[in-house]
Amino acid sequence: MARIWILGGGVIGMGWAVAYGAAGHAAVVIDPAPHASSALNEAWQAAQPTLIEMGLLGPQSVAPVHAADTNAAGLAPDLVQECLPEWLDIKHQVLASVEPLLPPAVLIASSSSGLSPDDIGTVLADPGRLVIAHPNNPPWIMPTVELCPSRNTEPARLDDLTVFYEAMGKSVIRMKKPILGHVVNRLQAALWREAIHLAAEGVVSLSETERAISEGLAPRWSLYGPSTVFHLAGGEGGMERFLEGLGPAFQSYFDDLGAPQLDRATCDLLVRGITDHDPRSTTDIMAERNRMVPRAFAAIAQLRNDAA
Repeated sequence: MARIWILGGGVIGMGWAVAYGAAGHAAVVIDPAPHASSALNEAWQAAQPTLIEMGLLGPQSVAPVHAADTNAAGLAPDLVQECLPEWLDIKHQVLASVEPLLPPAVLIASSSSGLSPDDIGTVLADPGRLVIAHPNNPPWIMPTVELCPSRNTEPARLDDLTVFYEAMGKSVIRMKKPILGHVVNRLQAALWREAIHLAAEGVVSLSETERAISEGLAPRWSLYGPSTVFHLAGGEGGMERFLEGLGPAFQSYFDDLGAPQLDRATCDLLVRGITDHDPRSTTDIMAERNRMVPRAFAAIAQLRNDAA
C-alpha cells in the first residue's frame, strides 16, 4: 500500500482517488473546499457498482479520505498526484508549498492535460521530480496514463512510476519528450477539429460526425489503431502497398483539412449541435458512460483472449 496525496478535488482528482482506493492505496484528497469531503464520499459510493463489475473492488480496497490541507493529511506520501486547475500560477503556488514536506525520493505526478512538466516544475528545488502522469477521464475506468519526464527527470524514476501504474492495471504511454497537449489530447484534437470544420461548413450536422466516429471509426479503433487499419487496407502488400495506391489521395486530404476557430458562432453551433444530438443531461449521459464503457472494455478483452 502506497500513501498518495492528491492535490485538488475536481473531477480528475476525485477520479484518481477512486482508482487509487480501489487498488488498495491510501489516497488523501487535499482540497480546502467545504463540499470536498461529501463529494469524495459520493464519488466513491457511486463508483462501487461499476468497480465491482470490473473486478476492481476487493478486500484490498480502501476508501479515499479528505483533508482540508497538508497539515491534516497525515504522514508524508509516497507519491503526489497533482490535479489542480490548468493555471500555472496556482500550480506553482501550491507545489512550492508542498515540496518542502516531501522526502527526496517522492515524485510529483501532474495530471495536467497539456502543460509542459518543465513549465510546471520550474518553482521546485528538484524540478526533475515533476513528471506528467495524465489519465483519460474517468481515471478509475480508463486504463491509459501518459507519462512524460521533465528534462531533469532521471529515467529510473519514470521506470519506477511505470511499474507502479502498471501494477494498478494501467496501460502506460511513455513519452520521450514533452509536447503541448501530450499524445491522446493531440490525437483527439485533430479529429475533433475536422468534425467541427465539417459541421461549421455545412457538410454534415454535428450529430452525423458523432455517428461517423462512434459507428464508422471506433469499432475498428477499439482493437486496431489507424495505422494498422491502413496497413490491413493494403492487403498482402500491407502499408507499403497502401501508400503506393492511396498515399497521394490521403496527402490531398491532409492538405484540405479544416482549421476552424472557436469563435462565438462556432461555439454556439457546438452547443446547439450536441444538444440536438443528445438532449439528455450530462449527469444521465455520464452515468450511462460509466456503465457502458467498462462493459465495452470487457467485451474487447474477451475478443482478444479468444483470438490469442
